[in-house]
Amino acid sequence: MVQQITQGIKISVKTNFEGTFYRDNKICFAFGYTVHIENQSKDSVQLISRHWEIMDALNNIEFVDGDGVIGLKPVIPPGQSHVYSSGCLLASPFGAMLGHYNMINFSTTSKFKVDIPTFKLSAPFAQN
Repeated sequence: MVQQITQGIKISVKTNFEGTFYRDNKICFAFGYTVHIENQSKDSVQLISRHWEIMDALNNIEFVDGDGVIGLKPVIPPGQSHVYSSGCLLASPFGAMLGHYNMINFSTTSKFKVDIPTFKLSAPFAQN
């Protein structure tokens, strides 16, 4: 698990390998990840949007931007958390993801960016 705190918002990410399958005659490696967003600040915040950079071992990079996470724009009061799970497909058994969330502080109405630490994606059978 990787963790990082930005402006009082703690991001923790845990990953798992889901398996392989073929799509359009190409092998795909499926990975899941669970993100725990903990508000350690004194103000309520809302997650507005996300930005992901998804990289595999073949030097492919995919950028994903969108509103909220899994269809939600969670409001997270001080001392509370929001947890969600999602996934991605890679063309190789190794890769990594990183990114950030765009949030708004309800007390100050200011927008701010919360970094998502780089986390590795690796299929157990391919590890040395």
